[in-house]
Amino acid sequence: MRPVRGMSITLRLTALFAVGSTIVLLVLGYLIGGSVERHFEEQDLDVLIGKLKLTQRMLEKVRSSADLDHLAQQLDDSLVGHEGLAVVVKIPNDQLIFATSGADFPRALLEKPLSESEALRPVVWQADSGRPFRGVVVRTGTGIEGAPQAIVGVAIDISHHRHFMASFRVTLWSFVAFAAVLTGFLGWLAVRRGLAPLQAIRKEAAAVTAHRLDARIAEESVPAELADLARTLNDMLSRLEASFRRLSDFSSDLAHEFRTPVSNLLTQTQVMLSRPRSVDEYRDVLASNVEEFERLSRMIADMLFIAKADEGQIVPTREALCLAGLVDELAEFHRLAAEDKGVELACSGDGVALGDSLMLRRAISNLLSNAIRHTPPGGRVSVTVRSPGGRRVTVDIANTGETIPPEHLPRLFDRFYRADPARSGDGGQSGLGLAIVKSIAEAHGGSVSVVSEEGVTRFTLTLATA
Repeated sequence: MRPVRGMSITLRLTALFAVGSTIVLLVLGYLIGGSVERHFEEQDLDVLIGKLKLTQRMLEKVRSSADLDHLAQQLDDSLVGHEGLAVVVKIPNDQLIFATSGADFPRALLEKPLSESEALRPVVWQADSGRPFRGVVVRTGTGIEGAPQAIVGVAIDISHHRHFMASFRVTLWSFVAFAAVLTGFLGWLAVRRGLAPLQAIRKEAAAVTAHRLDARIAEESVPAELADLARTLNDMLSRLEASFRRLSDFSSDLAHEFRTPVSNLLTQTQVMLSRPRSVDEYRDVLASNVEEFERLSRMIADMLFIAKADEGQIVPTREALCLAGLVDELAEFHRLAAEDKGVELACSGDGVALGDSLMLRRAISNLLSNAIRHTPPGGRVSVTVRSPGGRRVTVDIANTGETIPPEHLPRLFDRFYRADPARSGDGGQSGLGLAIVKSIAEAHGGSVSVVSEEGVTRFTLTLATA
């Protein structure tokens, strides 16, 4: 079953932008709608309080029952031109003093009038006629001494307000919906344009092939936010190019190294088979072939060792090793070769390393053999063991001779690499000795480095101390 592809960044950012803008618009619409509604409530409350105070003022001027009879006419005259306003005035014995046309107040509200403080929060109801009202009902005193308080109800028809708010909400929410769609589309355009540099990087990366590893992404043409990404990709391409070049060189060198002994074996065998030979001649050719086979065997073994080291399959044992004794043993082994060449060999220093005895012997032996081989007669090879601190111990192997050009130093530990190509195959060497030293050092968590200046070449093997 094929895995479902994840949502694209464009779709994610567009959805996020659309949802965020929609939420903002919804909140804004809600606040605007609420503000308009409260504005109408405040307007209605101003009218209601004004008419309520007017009615209360007229009741305070009533001094007798006769004045009550004139009150209705006065109230009727004062309400001229106030369409949609309903006023009712009653006394506690349910005697109706005044009521405008269509004044349909809830009975429960008339039976339990509001207090003066509650009058600031008008009540909304719907009359039997279907018209909505907002109003207040309060008790108020009259100018008749000892008379009970009258009940005054003032209400305003809010049908117009409700029709306006209904139309306003339709317009508002329609605009919010349209704005949400529009902002989503604009967000999609912005995201597409914002991610255009990524598409450009993708196209440039897609153009990189095994034959175009030198292609790089133009860092100056991408936004600052993507500059680190472009730089990282360029660094990765540089590493790939270098690795591919090393692999290509390694393949070429490997073919060249194998071609020489195989060609020697083939030529000698063909010559021997060209005509009958004596037993001694066959023995001499077989002995020569054995040397070539031994060289091939060592080369293959070295290559397998390096391949295992690259894959992390070499796990050295950890034991405390006295480097002074180990170096003295190896120096004695190589001393005869040094004396035959007229090279002085000296050892000094002491230290304890944590590692595999056989592997470290091989690494130091390779460095010693390399130093003696490249030291001219009358030269000197010195091995120095130091403990510089920091839980590290170093083995310095220095030899006099020609200074290695700086451009060769970084590649001395590459497989089959030789600073002097003319010496390829000299002395039966495969060109893997220093590569093996590097693999052994890294397997022990250490390192190996080289410095060559003023006629002295120094290799430094750094290891962990016990």
